[in-house]
Amino acid sequence: MKHGFIAILLSLNALCIPTMTAGVNEDAALAAINAMRPGSTGYGAMSVKKVNIDNRKKIITVSCNETTANLPLTAEKMQALKADILSRLGARFKDYKVVIKAGDTDLDALVLFAPKHLTGPAETAPFVTDLDAEPASAGLQGANIALWQSHGWYYEPKLDRWEWQRARIFETVEDLYTQSYVMPFLMPMLRNAGAYVMSPRERDTNLTEIIVDGSNTATSGYSERNGSRRWEDAPGNGFGWNGQPLGTASRPFSEGTARSVATVSPEDQPSQAVWTADIPQADDYAVYISYAILPDAAPDAKYTVHTAEGDRHFTVNQQMGAGTWIYLGHFPLAAGRRAVVTLDNTSAIRGTAVSADAVKIGGGMGLVARTADSAGESSKHIGQLSGYPKFTEGARYFLQWAGAPDSVFTPSAHVNDYTDDYKSRGLWVNWLAGGSSMLPGRKGLRIPVDLSFAFHTDAGTFKNDSIVGTLGIYSTAGDTLGNGSDRIASRDFTDLVMTSITDDVRATYEPRWTRRGMWDKSYYEARVPEVPAMLLEFLSHQNFADMKYGLDPAFRFVVSRAIYKGMLRFLARRDGRPYIVQPLPVKDFAINAVGNRTYRLAWTENVDTLESTAHPTHYIIEERVGDALSFQRIATADTTFMDVTVSDSDIHSYRIIAANDGGTAFPSEVLALCDLGNGSAPVTVVNGFTRISAPDSFEYGESFGGFNDASDRGVPYIEDISYIGAQYDFRRDRPWRDDDAPGFGASNADFEGKVVAGNTFDYVYTHGTAIAAAGRSFISSSASAWAAAPVDSAATVVDIILGKQKEIARGRYGTQFKTFTPAMQAKIAAQATAGTSFLVSGAYVATDLSDNPHSSAATAKADIAFAREVLGYDWRTDRAAVTGSVKEVNSRYDQFEGADFSFRQDWNADVYAVESPDAVIPAADGASTIMRYSENNIPAAVAARMGKYSTVVLGFPFEVITSPQGRNTLMRQTLEFFKK
Repeated sequence: MKHGFIAILLSLNALCIPTMTAGVNEDAALAAINAMRPGSTGYGAMSVKKVNIDNRKKIITVSCNETTANLPLTAEKMQALKADILSRLGARFKDYKVVIKAGDTDLDALVLFAPKHLTGPAETAPFVTDLDAEPASAGLQGANIALWQSHGWYYEPKLDRWEWQRARIFETVEDLYTQSYVMPFLMPMLRNAGAYVMSPRERDTNLTEIIVDGSNTATSGYSERNGSRRWEDAPGNGFGWNGQPLGTASRPFSEGTARSVATVSPEDQPSQAVWTADIPQADDYAVYISYAILPDAAPDAKYTVHTAEGDRHFTVNQQMGAGTWIYLGHFPLAAGRRAVVTLDNTSAIRGTAVSADAVKIGGGMGLVARTADSAGESSKHIGQLSGYPKFTEGARYFLQWAGAPDSVFTPSAHVNDYTDDYKSRGLWVNWLAGGSSMLPGRKGLRIPVDLSFAFHTDAGTFKNDSIVGTLGIYSTAGDTLGNGSDRIASRDFTDLVMTSITDDVRATYEPRWTRRGMWDKSYYEARVPEVPAMLLEFLSHQNFADMKYGLDPAFRFVVSRAIYKGMLRFLARRDGRPYIVQPLPVKDFAINAVGNRTYRLAWTENVDTLESTAHPTHYIIEERVGDALSFQRIATADTTFMDVTVSDSDIHSYRIIAANDGGTAFPSEVLALCDLGNGSAPVTVVNGFTRISAPDSFEYGESFGGFNDASDRGVPYIEDISYIGAQYDFRRDRPWRDDDAPGFGASNADFEGKVVAGNTFDYVYTHGTAIAAAGRSFISSSASAWAAAPVDSAATVVDIILGKQKEIARGRYGTQFKTFTPAMQAKIAAQATAGTSFLVSGAYVATDLSDNPHSSAATAKADIAFAREVLGYDWRTDRAAVTGSVKEVNSRYDQFEGADFSFRQDWNADVYAVESPDAVIPAADGASTIMRYSENNIPAAVAARMGKYSTVVLGFPFEVITSPQGRNTLMRQTLEFFKK
């Protein structure tokens, strides 16, 4: 019996022992796992601790370290991984089942879209609906997304000062830097896809803030009109503010009253509430509304925002969101006293009521005053204001202003603003969602929040200039979300966003972009929200290699679009529906005459090579007449052209917006025309200024490096709020010691909280205004469309806008933004042969041809010959001036009669700045210097007679001349010169 027992034991043992030498199985499995790494990764070494083979059950269990959980795996990739492991272990195991564990977690549970319980909101009535927005049935229509951009300016009681939560480094600070993705790109993309986007931070950079409050009907600008039902006081509290800073005890949304009125059917006589405000200057302003809690609130309260582009109409479900600021959008508002918002009481639902409380217009300056000893507040001293705009401040302060409970905006009870700020964001999500189907049984605003997203950047450096890259964080702590869905769904969300970012960045900028881990960790912003949530650490703001990309607005667009696509894919999968991605902006836009006062607008689709669904199905054509503040839709086309007829002598500006069932693209560049009806041959204005980019950078081995503002600060997209000042510490061995002494990359703070202008893609209007003032009509075209068009023998003058166009690298994928591409050079030469004269202006019109580091010797030779032989000028130097002053000088051409001009070389909010204007000199027999920089007499402009045609070349952009009269004078002189 003893021998029989031992024999049985040995035979059972044999069923579970590896058939290879110890360690060989582990090596084989690890090789298969490593083969699944998604390119460059930064999540450390994966290891196989043990391979256990159960021959009786035919199961192979591969036990790995927890790092292996970072692998992004689809069902197809998981199947391939298991097959690869079996293949590497040997043919005899081909019928075995493979189980792979990372720590205690089965990798099958981590596969993207692995079976799990995941449901969305049960509510059918939407929260906020923009009735004038393009439908996005295959986009994010009806989704409610809560997101925020990392940290903010906060009060530190230990130092009794306001400060950033992160260091000033590489010309920005994380507290502002993440806003440069979220505010100009990500939020608009989500809104264009139909989502309603909520933020715990102020989202308007306008320093004006106007409150119109129904609590004070006599003086506030609030008024009512009674129809068949009368307005009355609403039950409970409403917004109230005395205009003073907010102290520790201030709770604006419980210190006033609100109004209410019973609803009527659309055919009855409505009652209205109107909010009227004095708008100090024409500008874009965010408009927020608020309303009180009503037991019988209408789900379809009808608001109208009276904008400079016409009325915009919204329905707001007042069963949700009562007692806080509800953002409706940014709108152009003309200056002067005017009705801004109107609410009426018509509803499709009987037996309901609507509420009217305060309206907020603009962003404004910080209002929350803090002190090291909150108990020491008094009527005479409540502490320090931040001194900065609201949009720079942390979430904790805006949430106090926005009516959040103390438990949300100050869980520390006013002791620690730093922890309050990051804790308040996740608590805010739950406050929004509380009482909805996404978080039932919890007190809150009853808004069914679909997603929570925190956008951060990380610390960390690599001296060898490798990329730190992208990290995603989610949390499964607690197992289930507020509606009972599995928290592991947040991993799917994280995986989709991470994959989208990594794939798109690698395809467009950096093939070695590092994909870091997907951490299941208890970070507050990932753990606390009771809806699918992730925290993104996109790149390292402390690493020079990351920030060479990270300061580029075009790169930020790609990343923001990738995040939006990840959110869209997640929600579409949750809801079991197909999705469509909104298109890219159109390209090759041009305006040409096709008949008497009839013009054809034509463009082409900008094919998205990264997304097959992003094709436009139709196009929205918008027009701006004269100096109007905004554009208005005039037509929708399903073709790539449209004819327009003008009957006046105004300037008509146009932009095209591509659209599909996933939403709308960002607008195209702005082109314009003017038909003066005087028989003058139209000037063709060519927009060749398409560049947006990071500042110039440099590096000298491991000793020095950084961003060179003196050479070129870069070009923001429209405007930038993340730039804080020039880098001043370029020593690469300087370590971080403190946020006040961050070492390598340390930067000045003179631009903190300021808006700086960038490329608005709207300079045809500026040039066209001066052309029309000189008595000439004009048409316009993008550079790409003009270069591809046939030679126009009737064209007498072409005005080429080059702004700050210059050739720069697009990551590791070639270059872009060359001033005179080969196609442009060929077209200019052909038009010149036909007798067309040229006005060319830009900061790099000579440097980009004669001193271009991206040009080969042969290209440089051809470029220089083009400038000399076709346009009649040559390069003398770059960085030719710093004072922005230029004067006309005696020359052989008396049309240029001694005028003085100034142009912007300083960063400002009005027009982009030119750090490095060119010096240009005559290079043809008929050429002459017509302008010099006032500070040093270096030549600034050249006029040339070139036989059948003439040229004027400015070494600075025409559109940055500060005075409209100066631009008119110079354009008139130039056109007179071309006549002779």
